[in-house]
Amino acid sequence: MAHKAGFVNIIGNPNVGKSTLMNAFVGERLSIITSKAQTTRHRILGIVNGEDFQVVLSDTPGIIKPAYEMQESMMNFVKSAFEDADILIYMVEIGEKELKDDAFFNKIIHAKIPVLLLLNKIDNSHQEQLEEQVGFWKEKVPNAEIFPISALKNFNVPEVFGRILELLPESPPFYPKDQLTDKPERFFVNETIREKILLNYNKEIPYAVEIETEEFLEDDDIIRIRALIMVERDTQKGIIIGHKGAALKKVGVESRAELEKFFGKQIHIELYVKVNKNWRSDARQLRRFGYNQ
Repeated sequence: MAHKAGFVNIIGNPNVGKSTLMNAFVGERLSIITSKAQTTRHRILGIVNGEDFQVVLSDTPGIIKPAYEMQESMMNFVKSAFEDADILIYMVEIGEKELKDDAFFNKIIHAKIPVLLLLNKIDNSHQEQLEEQVGFWKEKVPNAEIFPISALKNFNVPEVFGRILELLPESPPFYPKDQLTDKPERFFVNETIREKILLNYNKEIPYAVEIETEEFLEDDDIIRIRALIMVERDTQKGIIIGHKGAALKKVGVESRAELEKFFGKQIHIELYVKVNKNWRSDARQLRRFGYNQ
């Protein structure tokens, strides 16, 4: 049988379940999943390999109107997802009516490649609402195949993956067949720590944070990690650390537990906090952190 391979890129508004879907396909937690919007900042590839196929899935940031330079960079990751896709997944949730960017929506309805529109979170709806939503999206995106799904509960997800395999072009694999993602280990350390900050702090704090893993030393049975948590203001540094360091310690404990599951090894982690003023609007800093590439 001929080998199939291709890029399947997932786009949609913030918090519609894109990361949950990709993690369900890949079987690993490659993308941050929280109830907060804008949790995915980069374009993350997850690779699913079979004997005669390779699906390269791309999770992208939720589509927003950019307010500062980092968000402009996030939307550039979304634009790039249109350029190399063999199959486009447009993900919406029950009750949603529009994409937050008309230009992106126009690209979807005029796409020359297969478009799968996934109507997510149907476990939060009833039959009448579901039928109304399917009808609405058939009219709105006539070029798409529509699949009602629940990414969280894995409802209809295997059927979507089966359809992806049918649509994949014949091609040799793009990556080694034992590869899971295009990102290095340090990226997942950074994302894990950032996820714990998203879950433990409120308001602007999580969005003003960037993580840099300065040291990643792996032995046979332990990985030693030293990571820097960067914030934009002195007041944010105090909040991250907390009273007598309690808040920072909680982030460290939760991150260590998550990373031990991810890497399957004992983790020793040290966290530090540093003020890096206005890094989200500094092009040089953004390049350093993997944006604006």
